[in-house]
Amino acid sequence: MALPMGLRVLDLFSCSGGAGWGYHLAGFQVDGCDIVDRPRYPFPYHRGDALEYLAHLITTGEIARYTLVHASPPCQAGCALTVGTNQSQGWGRAHTDLVAATRDLLDQTGLPYVIEQPSGKAEIRKDVSLCGEMFGLDVLRHRNFELGRWATARPAHPRHRGYVRGYRHGVYREGPYVAAYGEGGGKATVPEMQQAMGITWTDVREELTEAIPPAYTRWIGTAFLTARQEAFA
Repeated sequence: MALPMGLRVLDLFSCSGGAGWGYHLAGFQVDGCDIVDRPRYPFPYHRGDALEYLAHLITTGEIARYTLVHASPPCQAGCALTVGTNQSQGWGRAHTDLVAATRDLLDQTGLPYVIEQPSGKAEIRKDVSLCGEMFGLDVLRHRNFELGRWATARPAHPRHRGYVRGYRHGVYREGPYVAAYGEGGGKATVPEMQQAMGITWTDVREELTEAIPPAYTRWIGTAFLTARQEAFA
């Protein structure tokens, strides 16, 4: 059975749109929301608190226009690296853990959803774990995804081809992957980060260091559509 038209994803804590672009490539219309002004975000965008906005959409019934909700809530307490969405920017704001509050609201939507977090101690189910090597990228950027109200097979994690280029514990190593975070010590330049992740619409270093490669959510979005089609068959 053919899928219905008008598939739309709500991209919460959207940052500059790495996740949103992947869903776009998978065939979704995308709307973003982030508390920080994101003039380079490539889709329709609401500036505001993501949880307040989601609660508003639930209360008004406007959430019904969406097929899927993606959220990348900040959880600094669960990760060694800064998680750069909404209030957890690493730009002078307090780091907060909004994972549980986000999940509570997502459950209220009644919609399928995705919660994305960096590898670390964030309390989400690791239903799917992705890294750049799965997609032939020159960045590793491991990410975990909790899937709500839908499921898909967990992909195999291939062996890495070598080191991430740069200094680690005072030792410099060459390698096929660039370090798409921080500055100095062999870290990637802005053009290298853009090339490695497939993100061309922003050249803001802070946005690139927080972004996930669109290949990840293209895979997630395609897996969701496949599961949906199988359910409709």
